[in-house]
Amino acid sequence: MARGDAGGSGGDGDAGHSGAAERAQFTDDEQRAMREAFAAGGVVLCPRCDAAMTVRAIGGGSFGLGYARQRHWLMCPRCHRSAMFDVKRGTRN
Repeated sequence: MARGDAGGSGGDGDAGHSGAAERAQFTDDEQRAMREAFAAGGVVLCPRCDAAMTVRAIGGGSFGLGYARQRHWLMCPRCHRSAMFDVKRGTRN
């Protein structure tokens, strides 16, 4: 019974879980700040836990298609959240 009360369809059950700190995905503003910090050449800090993000370049493209996406994957070693964005366009994907 206690389990059903905590996550039921009532309105108050999710009230404490709507903040950005509880979301697994970074917000658009957080991702924008990470991209800007990366583009400036500085160390990118996780907006949730302030750990230095690990950067992994991801080459892409298919042979013969005429385009190649170059992406960077920013990963937090502490809270394990990540964000990926295209290098040239500066967009998130």
